[in-house]
Amino acid sequence: MKVYGVTGWKNNGKTTLVERLVTEMTGRGLTISTIKHAHHAFDVDHPGRDSYRHRQAGAQEVLVGSGARWALIHELRGADEPTLDDLLARLSPCDLVLIEGYKRSPHPKVEAHRAAAVQALIAEGDDTIRLIATDTPLEIDRPQLGLDEIPAIADFILRDVGLA
Repeated sequence: MKVYGVTGWKNNGKTTLVERLVTEMTGRGLTISTIKHAHHAFDVDHPGRDSYRHRQAGAQEVLVGSGARWALIHELRGADEPTLDDLLARLSPCDLVLIEGYKRSPHPKVEAHRAAAVQALIAEGDDTIRLIATDTPLEIDRPQLGLDEIPAIADFILRDVGLA
């Protein structure tokens, strides 16, 4: 399975970039999956729902299925956070997995950067960042494309992973 990351600091456009890349790449006939790293507790379930009640009762895994989708909720219950490789192993086969976050993992990445950002570029100390998607020209030895140049960013990623 091919993987490519979208990284960057908060409010630099990572989620929008992933969303637009998924639309672009699936429009080309590719099967795309995504993994999003959350730095905080999150919930995909809601209090009062049957599946929530199952988890609250102590179930380690709750699988909810319908004619439209299925979702597996796995409670760690104090266990270590799974690694990116652990999560990738749980995905069904696809052409490409776009990973949002996991900036310290060794997979290739594009960094989303906005001029209004106050943090330094992650790419300055990270050779896994192969491209910077930015809204302003930068003085750095990496290829750069505009944040809105979605077809060109998709082309770059697909070439880089051998899917062009």
